[in-house]
Amino acid sequence: MNKTDLIAIVAEKTGQSRAVVAGVIDAAFDAIGDSVATGQPASFIGFGTFATVARPARTGRNPKTGEPLQIAASIAPKFTPGSVFKAKVKHGESA
Repeated sequence: MNKTDLIAIVAEKTGQSRAVVAGVIDAAFDAIGDSVATGQPASFIGFGTFATVARPARTGRNPKTGEPLQIAASIAPKFTPGSVFKAKVKHGESA
């Protein structure tokens, strides 16, 4: 599923126009991204939590030459699925 598919499904289920649903979905994605970018997790009970994780600096290896190289510390996004979401995936359920 991609964003266009999501918009079509939500529009069909709610009876709203695709333009209205697209605006709502864009606003939701923006709000989640803004929250996580400022260090605040975005948690949706049953679905999951979007947060950040700090990755420390470490020594890696160049795969071509095998030479060691320093990998800088970074902050990365992380998604932790909720129990309802995990159960749906495990059992292959659809809405």
